[in-house]
Amino acid sequence: MKQNRARRILEELKKNDISQMLITDPTSIYYLTGVSVMPMERFYGLLLKEDGNHVFFLNNLFTVPKDTGIREVWFSDTDPVTELIAEHLDASSPLGVDKDLRARFLLPLIEKDAASGFFNTSPAVDRVRGIKDEEEREKMRVASAINDRAMAEFRKLIHEGVTEKEVADQMLEIYIGLGADGFSFDPLVAFGANAADPHHAPDGTVLRDGDCVLFDVGCIREHYCSDMTRTFYFRMVSEEHRRIYETVRRANEAAVEKIRPGIPLCELDLTARNLIEEEGYGPYFNHRLGHFIGLGEHEFGDVSSVNEEKAEPGMIFSIEPGIYITGDTGVRIEDLVLVTEDGCEVLNRYSHGLEIIDGGES
Repeated sequence: MKQNRARRILEELKKNDISQMLITDPTSIYYLTGVSVMPMERFYGLLLKEDGNHVFFLNNLFTVPKDTGIREVWFSDTDPVTELIAEHLDASSPLGVDKDLRARFLLPLIEKDAASGFFNTSPAVDRVRGIKDEEEREKMRVASAINDRAMAEFRKLIHEGVTEKEVADQMLEIYIGLGADGFSFDPLVAFGANAADPHHAPDGTVLRDGDCVLFDVGCIREHYCSDMTRTFYFRMVSEEHRRIYETVRRANEAAVEKIRPGIPLCELDLTARNLIEEEGYGPYFNHRLGHFIGLGEHEFGDVSSVNEEKAEPGMIFSIEPGIYITGDTGVRIEDLVLVTEDGCEVLNRYSHGLEIIDGGES
């Protein structure tokens, strides 16, 4: 059990006079216990209690370490699981539950009056997970370093006649060879006008001279995710496309330059957005500036025009401005940044300079 992480969550709960919480999100349970289980439809939960007598609810089909360091309650598929849960709750106190708790478990608990009230306390877990401890920071550095090396290899896959899907199909082998455990999300590979769709899935589109080549890619290493986007051009780049690229680059770097503890995250979004608008491309930057990341590729929290939360040391999020011209091109440059005590650490080191890939016959 990661006692310090549990303590931080309980401190957040205490602010709302809640002394017990049932967590069912497998990723958050891993965060607290180091135990990784995919429960499918079965109940899987960790009950945090203010007195430290936490309870781990486990189906007999699950495989976990012999000693989790937590009181374990085992059950079978035919056992009345909600009754078992209720036995370990303080019925005179409110219960915090997370947003992942399924109604088929929650509703019977409510009907049994298993607690004095039921409240969504996911924000308590989300806020704590949003501030990475040193162990997590180092794992994020390692995952991002692998992503940097992978980007250099992905660039080499670009040649005349290749399709987006042919490139994407080679990426997993490259990641594994560099020490990753797999993808953090399915890679996005987009040529030319396809890059104007920020979430374009690679297809049979064939590369052409003058096309942009956009890679939005990430890997997992020891459960922690990386995420980075770079945009190249094949053989040539028009002056307009170069102007678009340089605008996005400057927007990325201007936002990163402002990161420090205490700055509202919406100001980072505004910094990048204003620069893009000043160059006349405002309507073509159609998404938030960034998202939080860690055990999940997209975690709670974002860098958007409406998020007035202030940056804190330990936060890790993306900075990814983009310009998307339908039917023409798309450019995005994305880095992960770690907020430090006096500024930020950019976790990605791959160059922002515009690279033109000469390619050749494969």
